[in-house]
Amino acid sequence: MWWPFWRKSSNALGKEFQAREAENAHLKTEAETYAKDLESLIRARTDQLQTATGNLERSFDVSLEALGYALDLKQNSPKGHSRRVTLFTIALAQAMGLPREQIALIARGSFLHDIGKMAVPDAILAKPDKLTPEERAVMQEHPFRGYQMIRNISSLKAPAEIVYSHHERLDGTGYPRQLKGGNIPFGARIVAIANTLDSITSNLPYRPARSLGVARQEIEMGSGRQFDPEIVNVFLSMPDKIWDDLRRSVDAP
Repeated sequence: MWWPFWRKSSNALGKEFQAREAENAHLKTEAETYAKDLESLIRARTDQLQTATGNLERSFDVSLEALGYALDLKQNSPKGHSRRVTLFTIALAQAMGLPREQIALIARGSFLHDIGKMAVPDAILAKPDKLTPEERAVMQEHPFRGYQMIRNISSLKAPAEIVYSHHERLDGTGYPRQLKGGNIPFGARIVAIANTLDSITSNLPYRPARSLGVARQEIEMGSGRQFDPEIVNVFLSMPDKIWDDLRRSVDAP
């Protein structure tokens, strides 16, 4: 009596096993299909995010550029100063072999280096005569004011340090914090030379533009005291044509 019962149970178990195997195979196929679909969805979403991020960064940089134009109009400095200093900075950074990502951060700091002058009264910015000690003290606050303006923007944390430090000197006699040597951010040390180069070779209210030769002499004389000798050496190794071409690219209509 038990044999037919056992045989019948065995057949039922076999069919149940086959059904489960078929169901498992079906589930496995569905899981593989879902994984492929999910991978495609993630890839598509990643591409969309990268595109959106790229568009946002471009919009952000356009906004920064507009801000730089506004700053050039406000401050008593040569037209195109922020753009020229940025191009000079990029040329120096490239000549030093810095990676592209680092150059991009330094360039942003360079373009915004004078943004703190937005907080300086127009009467001081536009004054053609020598500033009084009190007025000079207000003017020398602009690196800190600029730092305050942008330090809380996540993408500008590193550039904010450049804004804060671009008037520091290697020997510790700069402002506003009297930083010395390696305590000055590397990007700020590059911007300091680019800023000096443009200031010397541009027309200012109290004096006409001077030649690139004069600028090279003054920057060389400041090596080790005001400027980083390594960056000065790179600057001196670069032909004048580079700076002439960059200036023309900004000054052209």
